[in-house]
Amino acid sequence: MASKVVYKKKAASHVSTDYRSLHSKHVVKRQQAVGYLRKSTCNSVSQVKAQATEAMAEPAYTVPEFRQRSTEEVEEYQRVSTHVGKGLAAIQEELHRMRMATKAQVDNLAIKREVQERMSRKVDLYEEGNKLPDFLVALRPHTVWEKTPVKLYCTVHGHPRPVVSWFKDGVPVNPLNAPGKYKIESKYGVHGLIISRSAVSDTAEYSAVASNPFGTATSKATVTVKRPAGGAGESCQLGLVPRLTQMHPSKLEVTLLERFSVSFGVEGGSISLACSMVVVPDLPNLPPLAHWYRDDHLMKAGPLAEMKVGGGLARLNLPRLAKDDEGLYTLRIYTKEGTTEHSAYLFVQDAVPSVAGAPGAPMSVKVFDINMDFALVSWKPPNTTNEAAVSGYFVDRCEAGSDHWVQCNDTPVKVCKYPVTGLTLGQAVHFRVRAVNSAGISRPSRRSQKVTAADPAESERLQVVNIRGHYDILIRDDDLEGVPSTPGQVVATRNTKSSVFVQWEASKVPNSLLGYYIDARPAGSKLWQPCNHKPFRHTRFVVHGLVPGETYVFRVQAVNLFGLSAESQESSPIAVEPALATPSSPFGITLLSCNGSSMTLAWKSPKHCGGSHVNAYYVDRRNADKLQWKEVNVSAIKERVYTVEGLTEGNFYEFKVQAGNMAGVGVPSEASKPMKCEAWTMAEPGPAFDLSFSEVRSDSLVILWKAPVYTGASAVTGYLVEMAKKGSSDFTAVNQDAVSHRYLQVGGLEAGETYVFRVRSVNADGVGKASQVSEPILAKALPGTQEIVCGVDEQTGDIFLSLEACEISETSQFVWSKNYKGIGDCPRLSASADGRTSRLTFTSPDKDDLGRYSVVVTDTDGVSASHTLTEDALNTMLELSHAIRNPIVPLKHGLNYEILEKGHVRFWLQATKLSAAASYRFIVNDKEVTSGEGQKISHDAKTGVIQMTVEHFTRANEGTYTVQIHDGKAKNQTSLVLVGDVFKAALTEAEFQRKEHLRKLGPHFSEYLYFTVAEDCTVLLACKVANVKKETKFTWYKEDEEIVLETAPNAMSGSVALPIPQFSRKDQGVYKATLSDDKGKDTSLFEVSGQVFDDIINAIAKIAGTSASELVLQCTPEGIRLQCYMTYYTEEMKTVWKHRDSKIASSEKMRIGGTAEMAWMQICDPSDKEKGQYTIEISDGVNVYARSFDLSGQAYTDAYEEYLRLKAAAFAEKNRGRVVGGLPDVVTIMEHKSLSLTCTVWGEPTPEVTWFKNEQEVASCEHTKVTFEGGKFASLVITQVTSDDSGKYSINVRNKYGGEFVEITVSVYRHGEPIPEPKLGQPKTAAPAASKTSTPVPPPKTPTPTPPKSQTPSMKSPTPSMKSPTPSMKSPTPSMKSPTPSMKSPTPASTPVPKSPTPGPKSPTPTRSVKSPTPTSRFLKSPTPK
Repeated sequence: MASKVVYKKKAASHVSTDYRSLHSKHVVKRQQAVGYLRKSTCNSVSQVKAQATEAMAEPAYTVPEFRQRSTEEVEEYQRVSTHVGKGLAAIQEELHRMRMATKAQVDNLAIKREVQERMSRKVDLYEEGNKLPDFLVALRPHTVWEKTPVKLYCTVHGHPRPVVSWFKDGVPVNPLNAPGKYKIESKYGVHGLIISRSAVSDTAEYSAVASNPFGTATSKATVTVKRPAGGAGESCQLGLVPRLTQMHPSKLEVTLLERFSVSFGVEGGSISLACSMVVVPDLPNLPPLAHWYRDDHLMKAGPLAEMKVGGGLARLNLPRLAKDDEGLYTLRIYTKEGTTEHSAYLFVQDAVPSVAGAPGAPMSVKVFDINMDFALVSWKPPNTTNEAAVSGYFVDRCEAGSDHWVQCNDTPVKVCKYPVTGLTLGQAVHFRVRAVNSAGISRPSRRSQKVTAADPAESERLQVVNIRGHYDILIRDDDLEGVPSTPGQVVATRNTKSSVFVQWEASKVPNSLLGYYIDARPAGSKLWQPCNHKPFRHTRFVVHGLVPGETYVFRVQAVNLFGLSAESQESSPIAVEPALATPSSPFGITLLSCNGSSMTLAWKSPKHCGGSHVNAYYVDRRNADKLQWKEVNVSAIKERVYTVEGLTEGNFYEFKVQAGNMAGVGVPSEASKPMKCEAWTMAEPGPAFDLSFSEVRSDSLVILWKAPVYTGASAVTGYLVEMAKKGSSDFTAVNQDAVSHRYLQVGGLEAGETYVFRVRSVNADGVGKASQVSEPILAKALPGTQEIVCGVDEQTGDIFLSLEACEISETSQFVWSKNYKGIGDCPRLSASADGRTSRLTFTSPDKDDLGRYSVVVTDTDGVSASHTLTEDALNTMLELSHAIRNPIVPLKHGLNYEILEKGHVRFWLQATKLSAAASYRFIVNDKEVTSGEGQKISHDAKTGVIQMTVEHFTRANEGTYTVQIHDGKAKNQTSLVLVGDVFKAALTEAEFQRKEHLRKLGPHFSEYLYFTVAEDCTVLLACKVANVKKETKFTWYKEDEEIVLETAPNAMSGSVALPIPQFSRKDQGVYKATLSDDKGKDTSLFEVSGQVFDDIINAIAKIAGTSASELVLQCTPEGIRLQCYMTYYTEEMKTVWKHRDSKIASSEKMRIGGTAEMAWMQICDPSDKEKGQYTIEISDGVNVYARSFDLSGQAYTDAYEEYLRLKAAAFAEKNRGRVVGGLPDVVTIMEHKSLSLTCTVWGEPTPEVTWFKNEQEVASCEHTKVTFEGGKFASLVITQVTSDDSGKYSINVRNKYGGEFVEITVSVYRHGEPIPEPKLGQPKTAAPAASKTSTPVPPPKTPTPTPPKSQTPSMKSPTPSMKSPTPSMKSPTPSMKSPTPSMKSPTPASTPVPKSPTPGPKSPTPTRSVKSPTPTSRFLKSPTPK
């Protein structure tokens, strides 16, 4: 059965058994009252301890007879003990005193343990106002085996402290009626009922009734006791308490140490809750049995809740947080004594929405009433504070084992239930829900548990309801009442320094209430923030994570399946402060000095002030061998240093201190160690005291202390600081040289490490005693720590230091100091505070104010900061302060001038800001000028520009220009001196702009001549024109000579260009372009020379270098040539040829040249010295383009052989036989006339001459006479020609190098016949004169192979595979073709032979003759590197 809590009002009964009733409820106004209170408290404690001491005292010691001495023996004994120096009686007294001191320390330890236990529970003993009893932790049901103990615990809160009574089935439980059966416990608000060796008859409903004068509260729980051996009718409901065995972990002793605190997570993130513990005995194979609960529900381990126990740690890891995980988490560990547990709240915030303004995700998705084809899904709505209201929800489903979600409803459902149809029998599915508002769709909720469609019996409590005519929804009868009513009055009370306790009246019409949402906002703000993200079912809630010292307002909303109720009325504003209580105990009592009759003590202030200032301290003392404490002071001590008088020298004393505030006097401190009252006589100083820390950061801190009370034989001259890590006794020196001041900044700390410090005082006699070790300090800055800001007030000009505290309490004060000395009522400084911010203002700052300023915020966890005011910073702020107190109109730009396009001159300045009431004056040469003819003055307050425009700027305008500005209290002045060269330059520019304006009234050049280079390396002189028309004439000139183009320039296009193809040095000169029409004329000049010429050549070189081909090898009769083809080449380009990285100069051996298409370098008469790598480099002034060819190895061998062959062929061509001239092509002659065919032949050696007629050799006879005279003149004379002499005659001239075959057509006609038309003969090529043939046969016509097309004239073959054949001497026709396509075979006369780029000398040859076959040169391309 679930636990229940019932509240009742109590009318007149008053029960006051609370521990807090022993203390004062009001402010201590008089010291006498405080003294009386302390005295009564001390007496009661002394009586208790005296009784305990008497109970623990040993029986009196009786001296046996054999030990008894006579009177003489006693006197002798006393005499001997006197000579020894210390009597036996003194020793026994000392031993007795130590024994009693030890017993007292045992008592003190017990009291200390009890106090620490109270403090660890953090239960506020004092609260403002009266409260009803309230069960913070209610009773829980138990099911146990017979003969096992049952422990029922609950925690009750209320004021005055409630009294708890126990009942069994309504009957009061009286432990006296069954001795040993029941045990009732009550400690610090935790109440328990222990049933030892439970029996079946103990099965009942137990209730705890808490009551105080303002009402009662009841918590109930069921206890079920079972027998192990199968009793009839007994059901085993053992879900909450594990079954115990002989080796069960519950027999271990477990003590919790570090416990998890209130935690904050974010949806989608992860968090870990852990408690460290001590287990006795610590068995590795038997860890303690630990259960985790969320909101009193047992949790099970799974993917969403990972649990681990062992190694002295119990941990719960939540890897994927959702708002369903928010709640009160409890760790319960079963121990030998019963159970030990710890609880803390986990808050889970909404994750950042995917769409701004979208609502938070729904939660607690559950599935009910599962049928064979549908299921009812329900969920809880999200909290909405600043977002738009939720307008509906989408329900999604996916099959188990899949991540594919399908939306179930097309339109949003407005209530938090929806029947999902269309399920398949036996189908396992998950569900999730998304909320919708006007901004968008929320993140999806956590998916539900897996459910399977089944066919259960229909429930009578279900009915179908139509919602607004859109869809049907399955609703229970008790869900038809709408949203719950608005919660009642909200009351907020102080709890801790970061939390507030909020209570409210429950909704009067709950309507199946799911819980409440609590919202908070800072006072003065309109932005509400959610305090919880999961509905909370109770009507009180502790809001954690608030800013200390901030004031908040709270409101509450109720929530059910239909949505959220209206917001409740807002609570009264409340500051986040701890509840008012007495301060905790002081600590660290230390001895500062002793003179034999008095002891000076010091102690540290309480760690918790109780919500108000500690205004009183009270000291008690006692002899170390006694238990009775005596008051030292009746009047309150304000300081934490006090001298205790009236002590006996040689005695040991113990001291304790109590602190008091508005709520009363707190618990006393732990008794100090026994201190001997013995006068200090050492020469070294005593210990420093009151060690404190300031400005704690992750790597540094400042330690402060107070000077020792006992200075020794001489004055204190300095201090040494030592530090050690917490838990270590190995102290190291922080400063090697003693510091004279009482503070020290310690750097080089490890972030997150804890340290302890101590201080030693130094005087002329040495190093004194170390101070008491400081409290451990963590090297970590407080969250949100701010540093001191130094600035100047923009309104008053005051220089100030300011700090905004990251936390503050109601009793906090800002304490400023200079060089860590309090400033007090210094007239040079004034401190003020406003909320969380404090400001220290300098009244008349100067060099005396330089130094280090620090501020400490009291009653906080160490909020402090410091700032060093340097001279440079002070001077800078003094300048700024002076500027604020003596304001000027700030200027962005001083007075300047600019020349406008019409030659007008504009004088202007720009102020940073101008008001509408600003005024100004322009003064020129000490005379004020105003807007009028010749100048215009204006301003623009938005931009801050003030200007004066002078339309006619002449020599009279030379001088000084000044502008004076007044804007409220601020003023400024700026001047411009415009004389001398500066004025001349301005005047020249103004005149130029005036002329430019006039020029642009007619046709003009908007852009003057400039050059560009096209992709084909054509240079274009271009310009842009404007304001032209059809009649506008455009003319080009070079050196004042008009350039006439094939196409007239079209000025109407707006852009005109003059192309200069194949640009070279000859194109240098002055180019001119003119525009003219009836509106005017304009001219643009462009000189192509000097740097301009070099720039053009470089632009051409860039295009040529980019397009340059690889080097190509070509053999010629003169040598080996390397060629580089490019878009355009001219000798003016910066081109360098290199051989083996050495520059080549043009010479007879190495010739360098080129054409428009290529650059070449020829090696004449090559030898082995010319082997190697050749490179051509083309420079455009920025980049260098290089192409290389490796002329070595096989490439050189093949090229050299080809060169020799071509050289031989050229020699043969030069010396072969040929007809030089004299023969006609056609001869027409009348019959009976004489015909003489005479020609000149040439050859070396002298050639042979043979004449043919119709391809038959002509022999010399009387009719036909053949002569050859002098080896030069050959003739054929036919006398008395007849028609038989008509035909085709030819002459064959040849020697050993070759020859030539020339044909002549002879036509004979009779007298009176028309002269026949001439018919030319077909030229033929003669074979080399290798053999003599009477009837030569002309060579057959062979087709000429066509080389394949290529980007370069040669084929890409690095080495020819075969040489071109040499013509055979036995046949007039070559025997085979060259296998290399780039080489041409001997061809007949009809096929032209390509010429060499560098032809050799030619002999005069008739055009119709054909040369003998001569192999042509071939091209080789440089091999491409792999």
